[in-house]
Amino acid sequence: MPPAQSARTHPAKHFLNRELGLLAFNRRVLAQAQDERMPLLERLRFLCIVSSNMDEFFEIRVSGLKELIHANDSGASIDGLNAREALRRVSAEAHALIAEQYTHFNEVILPRLDQEGIRFLRRSQWTEAQREWVRDYFQREMLPVLTPIGLDPAHPFPRVLNKSLNFAIELEGKDAFGRSSNAAIVQAPRALPRVIRIPRELSAAPYEFVFLSSVLHEYVGELFTGMTVTGYYQFRVTRNSDLFVDEEENTNLRTKLQGELSQRHFGDGVRLEVADNCSPTMIAFLLEQFGLSRSDLYCVNGPVNLVRLMQVPDWVDRPDLKFSPFVPGLPKALEKRHNIFETIRQRDILLHHPYQSFAPVIELLNQAATDPQVVAIKMTVYRTGTDSVLMESLVRAAQNGKEVTVVLELMARFDEEVNIVWANRLEEVGAHVAYGVVGFKVHAKAILIVRREEGGLRRYAHLGTGNYHPRTARLYTDFGLMTANEELTNDVSEVFKQLTGLGKARTLKHLIQAPFTLHSSIVAAIRAEAEAARNGRPARIIAKMNALLEAETIEALYEASQAGVEIDLIVRGVCALKAGVAGLSENIRVRSIIGRFLEHHRIFYFFADGNENIYLSSADWMDRNFFRRIELGFPILDPRLKKRVITEGLRHYLADNQLGWEMDANGKYQRVKPNARAKPRSAQGALMAALGKG
Repeated sequence: MPPAQSARTHPAKHFLNRELGLLAFNRRVLAQAQDERMPLLERLRFLCIVSSNMDEFFEIRVSGLKELIHANDSGASIDGLNAREALRRVSAEAHALIAEQYTHFNEVILPRLDQEGIRFLRRSQWTEAQREWVRDYFQREMLPVLTPIGLDPAHPFPRVLNKSLNFAIELEGKDAFGRSSNAAIVQAPRALPRVIRIPRELSAAPYEFVFLSSVLHEYVGELFTGMTVTGYYQFRVTRNSDLFVDEEENTNLRTKLQGELSQRHFGDGVRLEVADNCSPTMIAFLLEQFGLSRSDLYCVNGPVNLVRLMQVPDWVDRPDLKFSPFVPGLPKALEKRHNIFETIRQRDILLHHPYQSFAPVIELLNQAATDPQVVAIKMTVYRTGTDSVLMESLVRAAQNGKEVTVVLELMARFDEEVNIVWANRLEEVGAHVAYGVVGFKVHAKAILIVRREEGGLRRYAHLGTGNYHPRTARLYTDFGLMTANEELTNDVSEVFKQLTGLGKARTLKHLIQAPFTLHSSIVAAIRAEAEAARNGRPARIIAKMNALLEAETIEALYEASQAGVEIDLIVRGVCALKAGVAGLSENIRVRSIIGRFLEHHRIFYFFADGNENIYLSSADWMDRNFFRRIELGFPILDPRLKKRVITEGLRHYLADNQLGWEMDANGKYQRVKPNARAKPRSAQGALMAALGKG
């Protein structure tokens, strides 16, 4: 059995709230949209990212708080807040954040875009020619697929999909049947674009767009012939999207999950967004329909779904308003196209994405699928995408007679449907598909390839900090290690035995693994640094991750700080540890880097009396990663590559004075401000220059 979570010994005041920490992270993302140094279309994109992040925040975190309240759970989280108090604070901060987001969108981003010839036209701004074109568009593209639903005893309030765009209509008069319903709902089909470009020949500016909501507003009367539309309001409901599948009670997880997925779009409502012109009567009506209170209401000045503007920068051909194009490089050992297995045999290969290409990982599986000497391929899959070339390679390998085993995590949040499709496809060609271990998500990233060579079978492995997803590999920072080291590949083989078979977990030579040894190894390494400091020896800890929440790990860091260990934590998102508190954590510094790429790699550095132990991992320092997931931490054994990780993954980030935010003793984040003489340093910029293709 995996170790149980340890009890907390420090008081609640020494910890920060998870949900409020996530909102603080989104404020840092919003700050990117407000940063005048950022290209304008990228600022729009960051605004959209805030909306996307907030959607998931409500779908998962807020819905979780509401479930605790509904269950009358009065227990407190790590910071001492119970669910009801946490939700009260979260609601206040979320309302303030979203209000600031829309203010910036309306008062800064839209006017700046207008100055650059990128305009979003209100109905009052349409020319006659544009109005004629829009009317034709409505008749041709929209009217045939719209279904107005008048609300009366025969037509109850419709089931509204999660996050879908809808319109509430107030009416007067009677219809053809003599009915006098005063309200109707129009649901916007997801097939319709939310932003429509006006033809260039009809535009006064290079790029002019109209919102779908504006088009429908103009012609909504045509849906209700003979009646008078007195009110028209866009709205959107966010629903609880966390799936619950009792794995212990099911003999076929995939079948049960497929049944649950169909209901995800109709979970309990957790947030109602409406246009700020919505009448009080309609607001009260909608809140009642979704079982929500006023605190769950968000009145916005603009589109209720800014996420749908994410595509606009891609439609606009203005390179000067976007990040400069970047082409990832390749390690010198892989620049010449020869057999990738020969290259890996010679020495370990470290890939640093997105600064270095993900293509070698694709090539590794491509060659494995067709190489007659390869006899078996094993791979973990968490997120991979609908059109994954990696999965196609696995399909091809199975068709070529290789033994293909895929440990596919069906419960990867919001990727469940895609993973089920791949599970079916792989099984159809004879691959072995396992769904991991009951009760534990398989979040580890590993490939194992067995190849018949002179002298017998040889194993090759790829271990990574990020998903096997070519698209996100261009956007997320991650490390990947290709190795033929016999001790490492033997460890990887043992892990796959655990995942597909039965039996006790064997001791691994180099890998540390959740839920067995990862947590205890990290805590032990922190305590070893503390002991070294107490004995007057040099001690140092640097760790980079997405989130830091697990109580015992935080307490070990506090104790190490009090012993005199210098600790730097680079935590992109939520961090429950308080940094720089006198007598508690004065030797701990926490910084967050928010930039062009999503910081995603997990790197754990311990000075270890000069040995400088480095682990890369798929795991954040969270309860779920340590105790409820299967995760891997893998060491960097090659001194040359270890130096690279320290420089590229840690030192650049600690020196960053352009993208960095630092936590103060109150748990608040402040932008890093370089002094007047300091040279500007951007970790992402430096790595693009050092590792990219010119």
